[in-house]
Amino acid sequence: MVTTLVTQAAAMHPGGWNDGDAPAFWPVFPVMFGLFWLAVIGTAFYFIRRRMHDGAAAARAAADPMTNARSVLAERFARGEIDEDEYHTRMSALRNSA
Repeated sequence: MVTTLVTQAAAMHPGGWNDGDAPAFWPVFPVMFGLFWLAVIGTAFYFIRRRMHDGAAAARAAADPMTNARSVLAERFARGEIDEDEYHTRMSALRNSA
């Protein structure tokens, strides 16, 4: 008797989704979920690489005294502490000493 009632109830119930069919857009959710995590991982990778590259570039610049001297000379010229002739003279002296 119970088996008959369960069989009839199962036959009358259309399914788990309202009318028995899954929505047509259901594949969008797993695809978007995967794309979201790919974007998160890609962004993290980008920022980590950028930070490593910036740190290495700063270390190279700090290790090279000629680069530091040229940047100080350019800053002094930009501030107007030295004129153009003195800038070119000192820059050529830096190039010749290297």
